Amino acid sequence: MRKEPVKIKEKDSAVRVKGFEEVVEGFCEEEVLQEAARCIQCKDPKCVSGCPVGIDIKTFIGQIMKKDYEGAYFTIRQKNNFPSICGRVCPAEYQCRKACVFSKKGEPFASKEAIGIHFLERFIGDYGARKKLQGKAAAENRRSRVRVAVVGAGPAGLCCAGELARRGIQVVVFEGLHKTGGVLRYGIPSFRLPRNILDFEIGSLKELGVEIRTNHLIGQVKSVDELLAEGFKAVFLGLGAGIPSFMGIEGENLCNIYSANEFLTRVNLMAAHEFPASHTPVNIGRHIVVIGGGNTAMDAARVAIRLQHMNGIAPDTSVFYRRTEIEMPARRLEIEHAKEEGVKFVLLSKPEGFRGDDKGFVRKMRASRCELGEPDSSGRRRPVVIEGSSFEVDCDQAIIAIGLGANKILTSVTPRLETDKYGDVIVNHETMETSIQGVFAGGDIVGGEGTVIEAMGMAKKAAKAILDYLDKAGV
Repeated sequence: MRKEPVKIKEKDSAVRVKGFEEVVEGFCEEEVLQEAARCIQCKDPKCVSGCPVGIDIKTFIGQIMKKDYEGAYFTIRQKNNFPSICGRVCPAEYQCRKACVFSKKGEPFASKEAIGIHFLERFIGDYGARKKLQGKAAAENRRSRVRVAVVGAGPAGLCCAGELARRGIQVVVFEGLHKTGGVLRYGIPSFRLPRNILDFEIGSLKELGVEIRTNHLIGQVKSVDELLAEGFKAVFLGLGAGIPSFMGIEGENLCNIYSANEFLTRVNLMAAHEFPASHTPVNIGRHIVVIGGGNTAMDAARVAIRLQHMNGIAPDTSVFYRRTEIEMPARRLEIEHAKEEGVKFVLLSKPEGFRGDDKGFVRKMRASRCELGEPDSSGRRRPVVIEGSSFEVDCDQAIIAIGLGANKILTSVTPRLETDKYGDVIVNHETMETSIQGVFAGGDIVGGEGTVIEAMGMAKKAAKAILDYLDKAGV
């Protein structure tokens, strides 16, 4: 009979809401060995097929069992450039853990007893960082003088850069912001992904020889054609999805209504919570409403309630979502953490408008109760407004987290680059090549808003195609 799962240690919620220190503390060596020992080393491990980058999960867990942590690190690094990051932010319960034979498939939230694959990966990634093993992973580079440009230093761009650099390509990454990481830095709070972990993983790319140029917004300072004319033999576009979506309801333009993208960027990238020590402020309401049910909504709500605590404001942050918790796309772990930290959930409720004061600041939000109808195109049951159920709540700050659209800064000035009706770049999904020869793309700019590991999966496919393209071109 298999052993019970090892419960991960976390900081007490009453303590963690007063700052931005990491919540999940991770396994110690004894715990990682106990959890790895639960794995029965399946002959046909389904967990591998659940991983978007195809990590050999069975092998690395087997190496953990033998205390071969260095071997486990290099097994993971064969497929995943950033194990410490993915071990923290991957929605494992929807991917590798969902495919685990121990997962309770009949439960509304699968993978309740599945092996804690992501926590094992995190332990090994952190072990590699402490032992500085990334330098050994760089051994096969420098076989060529070929240069490739990567646009965007988010998950897709960084992954593609690492794949190419390890095979000898000279990679130059162009990033529009003043810091690297993309959504890993401006979107994900440090209590989920500590900045020293992010900086270490990006630093490992520099050890591979990757050059990163920040404050270079391609589409403004240079065009794709100019990059190709400068001698780059191929270009990878990892532009991300940076344009926030709004609901188009009454009063949405009132003051103190933020997109989650702006709110999180102000805090995570610009350190607005440290104002005036930092140059960027952010308003903090007494009655904060977050609209949405994804990971971004959870991040926004958990940041908001921390800011209330840190500024001596009685915490009152609520998430409004049109469906039930079962339909929420956010990770189960993030939902539970938000609840533990005091975030309230108002489910089956559809925001319909905002009301402000005579100075133009939001003061109330109007919403209606919903019930679930027939499934829609997403496969989830459609929320249907209940007639006569309208109600109002106090709201002096709203954060809208209902998704992001394509960043069009580059695509709008590159007419040869074909896009779809959403502004996403059209690619050949076998090679990730765009309508421009030698130009490839991956991540959110191709598939719409997705997960970090999904972006990395596309980037790895693109990197392989770029290498094939360069071989065929004889360079």
